[in-house]
Amino acid sequence: MESAPTASRWSPRGVRGHHAAIAVVFAVHGAVQGTFAARIPWIKDHLGLGAGALGLALVCPAIGSMLSMPLAGRVVHRLGSRTALRLLLGMWCSALALPALAPGLPWLCLALLVFGGSAGMADVVMNAVGVAVEERKGKSIMSGLHGMWSVGTLTGAAIGVPAAHAGLDGRSHLALMAAALLAVSLAATARTPDIRSARDQDAPPRFALPPRSALVIGAVGFCAVFAEGGSADWCAVYLREVAHASPAIAALAYTAFSCTMAATRLLGDLAVRRLGAAATVRAGGGVAAVGGLLVVAAGSPAPAIAGFGLVGVGIAVVVPLCFAAAGRRGPVPSQAIAGVATVTYTSGLVAPAAIGGIAGASSLTASFGLVTVLMLGLVLGGGVVRSAGTTVAASSGADREGVTTASTSP
Repeated sequence: MESAPTASRWSPRGVRGHHAAIAVVFAVHGAVQGTFAARIPWIKDHLGLGAGALGLALVCPAIGSMLSMPLAGRVVHRLGSRTALRLLLGMWCSALALPALAPGLPWLCLALLVFGGSAGMADVVMNAVGVAVEERKGKSIMSGLHGMWSVGTLTGAAIGVPAAHAGLDGRSHLALMAAALLAVSLAATARTPDIRSARDQDAPPRFALPPRSALVIGAVGFCAVFAEGGSADWCAVYLREVAHASPAIAALAYTAFSCTMAATRLLGDLAVRRLGAAATVRAGGGVAAVGGLLVVAAGSPAPAIAGFGLVGVGIAVVVPLCFAAAGRRGPVPSQAIAGVATVTYTSGLVAPAAIGGIAGASSLTASFGLVTVLMLGLVLGGGVVRSAGTTVAASSGADREGVTTASTSP
């Protein structure tokens, strides 16, 4: 087991290097997701899948993630965060090539289970590292890191669009992107700090269920991810069916939603540093609730698009702050983050189906009325993301969660 770092290893310059490296890791993770999303139509056509079969396949990444996330704490304990992140992010990048190689639906589902499983564990580890760097930096950076994930997603999708338009075979495109992103991931993870458990700390269970603290924090994240998943999947349909927009105008709703989320995440740390985490979540919940009311009351495209944009602004920083709060409170940060991630990402799986079910039984307006009510949950529950304790001094060898950190200078 490695010893605690000396003060020089966590010098301001070293922390800046760690911050830059983990930001690239987040961007690479997002780029894999964006690249895959851009080629889903090619996979559908290549395998001749109907909408139902494709929908079944696209549930598999979420299932893989939820099953794998509770394993992440044990992997970090055994390998250290740097080796674990290098391995898991490398698996996630490499798995990008698998869906295009599947010869049929069963193999596609299996490929997407592996794809989602590696994504989920890499997600947990990179957030745990992000929390550690934030502690050493002494100021909020988690929102910006998740903003880099959004930038990576948009970049991967932006590269995929002209590739699809040019008729590039999906197998070639995904294989090339997998190789390129793998190379970037290996370079970035080599410069991340190595977070290891203290010598006297027991190993976490091989498969750890979420701790109670993670369930409380995860409930707040659940509200935000429900709004995110529901808005992303249904906003264009809402514009068409309720606000009577043209297809081109309806597409602007998703653009407004995703762009405002990305921009707010990149700028969100400024709000956290000025207002504090709890006040930022509560203010975001209020903004998102106003956006939800605009959507529900909208009879024309303009207010509906503005409403979805405000929802994106309001929920953007909630999940990053939930991960940061879990990482600071849990005795094993990666285990606590895994618990929050499992709860919050379950919401993303449930939300589209729940909104569709309510719309079928009543109306889409009623569905987004539920989203608006959940945004008030952010206002009421925002206090759970308040930081427990003070930030650790950069020269300290062990943080207050009982983990030691060690890194080699870049």
